[in-house]
Amino acid sequence: MAQKRVGGETGEIRSALPVDKLNAYLQQHVRSASTPVTVKQFKFGQSNPTYFLTDASGKRFVLRRKPTGPLLSPTAHAIEREFRVLRALSTHNHSPNTPPHARVPVPDVYALCEDPEVLGAPFYVMEFLDGRIFTDPETPELGEAEKRECWLSAVRALAALSSLSPAALGLETYGPTKPYFPRQIRSLSRISAAQAATTDIETGVPVGPIPGFDQLIAWYQRHLPDEGGKEGVRIVHGDYKLDNLVFHPTEPRVIGILDWELSTLGSPLVDLANLVQPWYADPRQLTPSLQKEGKWRAWKGLSPSQLPAPPLALLEKEYSKLMKIPYPIPNMNFASSWMFFRLAVIAQGIAARHARRQASSERAAVYAKAFPIMGVLAKEVMDEEDAKKAKL
Repeated sequence: MAQKRVGGETGEIRSALPVDKLNAYLQQHVRSASTPVTVKQFKFGQSNPTYFLTDASGKRFVLRRKPTGPLLSPTAHAIEREFRVLRALSTHNHSPNTPPHARVPVPDVYALCEDPEVLGAPFYVMEFLDGRIFTDPETPELGEAEKRECWLSAVRALAALSSLSPAALGLETYGPTKPYFPRQIRSLSRISAAQAATTDIETGVPVGPIPGFDQLIAWYQRHLPDEGGKEGVRIVHGDYKLDNLVFHPTEPRVIGILDWELSTLGSPLVDLANLVQPWYADPRQLTPSLQKEGKWRAWKGLSPSQLPAPPLALLEKEYSKLMKIPYPIPNMNFASSWMFFRLAVIAQGIAARHARRQASSERAAVYAKAFPIMGVLAKEVMDEEDAKKAKL
């Protein structure tokens, strides 16, 4: 089977760019680009419209822009923050003092434009990474051995990020240094309330709340992990998953981590929990149609012969070894439940943007249906943790 490549996942332009203004900007600020450029839009990317640029010499670039029009959250679509963290990590990678194993695979960034008059909203231009993006975590493109190595490479790239001191990168002010989960509870509660109240511009029907929202919040507040552990405050990607990674065209290794919009400082465990979500998701909750349309997967309870990926223990043990933390990893169920809840809030946000007809993705309507199910999955992991503690 032919392996998917990033350049093959473009489609019709759904959010137009003023190409003349773009070419003028590139001439002045991205000297490595030979104008004029041709523009396509990537099919994927639910939040910030993302474009594939090819210049007159055939060199390729990527452009990420905020959506145009009023935004539901002043902290969402953080293009400027994406640029800042990518620039810091690129500087770290290119330092002669950084050994190969400590490099975090990210694309280089070329220019940030915060003037909305240029393209209608702030944007930045970055390197195009010629590689593979696996949009299905089951990776049917891969054989068993390569699949195993790709997942292990994803864990190793995450451990390289999780091991870095924000202060050493000049990112000590990139986010609050107070405990991650309490501040996230406050922030996501506020955002979710606004999203739930958003009404459809045609039907007037509100998006509605996440199922069990109040019960989940109360449980998280009662079971907050101690965040003063060995790993300390680290850079959190915020949406670390297989389809936000670019793999080498022929080798089973990550060459780029994409989509840093939700990055902050906090507990690195949330990124691991996000990566391994399919192993914690109950197949009974994700209907076949939703799995097919939304590319979500649920592998909890599958036998080794049924599992379309390496065993969970292999990945969690690799992370714990690289991070020098115990295995089984403490608070893994808390982090997994939390990340289902957080995904519910994100999907609810896509539902709210869809209600306003502002969503960027071609599959926004599918995501709009998903947020209640993600809330149910969060509660299932919460209940499992309670049951485990009750037996102790």
